[in-house]
Amino acid sequence: MAADTELRELAPPAFTHAVPALLQVYEAAMRPPPEQLPGRAGVMSGHAHHPGFRSVVALREGSPVGFAYGFRGSRGQWWYDTVRAAMLASGRARQVRRYLTDPWEVAEVHVHPRAQNQGVGRRLLHALCQGRPESSAVLSTRSGPSAARHLYRSCGFIEVLEDFAFPGSPEQPFSIMAARLPLTGSDDRRSPGRSAWWRWTGSR
Repeated sequence: MAADTELRELAPPAFTHAVPALLQVYEAAMRPPPEQLPGRAGVMSGHAHHPGFRSVVALREGSPVGFAYGFRGSRGQWWYDTVRAAMLASGRARQVRRYLTDPWEVAEVHVHPRAQNQGVGRRLLHALCQGRPESSAVLSTRSGPSAARHLYRSCGFIEVLEDFAFPGSPEQPFSIMAARLPLTGSDDRRSPGRSAWWRWTGSR
């Protein structure tokens, strides 16, 4: 990661306040239809109220160039219930027990194009998962070869469901990926605490 990039964890209220700026990173990285952005802002703000919510932002000269956030996955959450049902329906009960019994859901990891291929995404992902008490991490990423998928695999994630279309988005298949914690290549000793290499904003 470039030396001038700082990682900072935001408490839920600070994250909610930062959503408009983080949406600019999301828009540059994902290029969604503009009409989807207001809904995405609402989803992100709502996620900040989920149990165990954590967010990490990468800053350069005070402006965000990347962010990641997650929360504890559990029944009653749309993504968790949808993925769990699909995995059970496809005969993956063993993987459901292994990865969805006690999951840390990595909801978003995005890096602005000008900061990509510099290790920012990897550091965000490891920071997000560091010290988590959950036994596994789960996420979804677009199907097909991509830098994001390569990153996740290099950190220990495997595909547990391929070419899955979420309800309402049949045109865009996703891969559901999961990993045991701590992640591959992490220096995480599984002891919670504040890491020296990023600053923290707000309380948890």
